[in-house]
Amino acid sequence: MNEPITNSTELASRLRDPDAGTRQLAVMELEDVADERALPLLLQALEDPDALVRKLAVGRLEELGDARAVPGVIGLLSDADADVRDAAAAALRDFRGEEAATHMLEAIRHPEPEVRRSVIIGLRELRDARAIEPLIDALADEAPAVRREAVITLAYLRVPQSIEPLRKRLRDADAGVRRVAVGALNVWTSPALLEDFVHALADDDWRVRAEAAIVLGRTALSSAIPGLRRGLLDPYWQVQKEAIAALGKLNACVAAPELIDFLKRPMSELRRTAAYALGDLRAIEAREPLEALTHDPDIEVRKAAKRALEAITHSEDLS
Repeated sequence: MNEPITNSTELASRLRDPDAGTRQLAVMELEDVADERALPLLLQALEDPDALVRKLAVGRLEELGDARAVPGVIGLLSDADADVRDAAAAALRDFRGEEAATHMLEAIRHPEPEVRRSVIIGLRELRDARAIEPLIDALADEAPAVRREAVITLAYLRVPQSIEPLRKRLRDADAGVRRVAVGALNVWTSPALLEDFVHALADDDWRVRAEAAIVLGRTALSSAIPGLRRGLLDPYWQVQKEAIAALGKLNACVAAPELIDFLKRPMSELRRTAAYALGDLRAIEAREPLEALTHDPDIEVRKAAKRALEAITHSEDLS
């Protein structure tokens, strides 16, 4: 069996071989070559006509983490081969340092939306202050996917100056953008944003309404309770479920009668969530219907009912 060739000159020759399999092996053997000698050869391999060679080169460059490779990796975000594009996008998230951020910022206005989207994701972990303004600008990008990633990245960076631009995305034409904007603004959980979250409970898209209910449950603001009670009437069970859970977290005892009604719903997910919420409320008036649920055909509902009854009993013992 032949020993791997680690001579960079020989590998450079093999990277020009007409046989794709030979070039693929050469890229793999570059793992044993010192970084400074491997880098130019790997950058050359990024332009190889064979997709697997390009993909292997991206993987090795990701391991090296040398920021000088970032422009070449960005170039493959628009590759004709989907696997190569995916590899490039994944690799971009692992580069670190100011130089890597500089290259990504230069590409944030690339003409192709998928490149802009991937670059924004890549910027997330770098936490480079220079990215804030371009990311805020990207909130108005023509491509919804780009706007979504800009919202998520700004939330991750937690920069106060992005609050107002993010609030505008709550009225975005794309429901996916509106949904992530609700979640993004939850980072600040400011009472001033409560009206925005309540307004989102009336959004045209049920996913946005469900996200709003989740966020309202995290606010610890009793003023969110009326809006969540209206959410119990939502035509989508997913929204009802999140509204129920949120009311439990907010200790909304005033909603106990409505939550008790959910213990009789045909959908087990709603019965289970209502049981847990009533346990959170220590709702003594729910004892009888909860005891009935200990014989529910759904094991998860039975568990929730028993847990709620234990919470109620414990509360009574303390009083």
